[in-house]
Amino acid sequence: MADAFDDQVEDPFEDFFEEPEPEFIQAKPGLMLNPVGCFFNVLSGVLVTATLVVGLVFAIIFVNPQASLNPLPPTTMPVLFLTYTPSPTPKPVLPPTWTPTSPPTLKPIDAPQPSDTPLPETSPIPTADLESGTTFRLQEGSPRYEVNTFHPEAGCNWLGVGGEILDSDGEPVPGVLIEAKGSLGGIEISRLTLSGSAPDYGEAGYELPLNSSPVESNGDVWIQLLDHANLPLSEKIYLRTYDSCDSNLIRIIFVQAAN
Repeated sequence: MADAFDDQVEDPFEDFFEEPEPEFIQAKPGLMLNPVGCFFNVLSGVLVTATLVVGLVFAIIFVNPQASLNPLPPTTMPVLFLTYTPSPTPKPVLPPTWTPTSPPTLKPIDAPQPSDTPLPETSPIPTADLESGTTFRLQEGSPRYEVNTFHPEAGCNWLGVGGEILDSDGEPVPGVLIEAKGSLGGIEISRLTLSGSAPDYGEAGYELPLNSSPVESNGDVWIQLLDHANLPLSEKIYLRTYDSCDSNLIRIIFVQAAN
């Protein structure tokens, strides 16, 4: 009986302390957004747009390289100016009635035939016949300095030594070797001649050119007499030369010394 009463009388705090049962709400079907997918879609659109823009710029530059969009425009070539205009060369015009004429005929003229010119006869210079031990010395008054009178065409453009070889009786002695060596103005000199080869100085005359102009020197050149075995017949005579047209010929006469 008591239980029946308890069932009829409800506890007012029972509903308050009871846990509510969860309610399940069924979601309606619809579209759901994916943030990662949206990002890649936007990025793809940007890349496609940039590709189109770059292709358009390249097309404009290809068509017109001088466009302002080209960062490396080609160099502008300078304008060429024609400064010379060739004129046609006039062609010679022959007269309409031109007729070639033959040259006049020349008559042969009898020309005199050249005659044979006799060649000058030159006799060889005989070898000096000297006794063993023969020597020569300078004649008194040698050397003498004179104006070059034997080569007037050369004038002052000549310097040399010349003279004659005489025996103890004053007779000419041809066929004696005369040698000159040394240097003048930095030019080496080596000359050799025979007495009798320059008859302007005498029957046993000789001449040795030394330079093409007078030169001042002292002892740079010497001359000496030799026999045909190149043995000395005199001492070496050292010459002094002057830079003067009045002294461009050195006159030296050798005389046989007494034994």
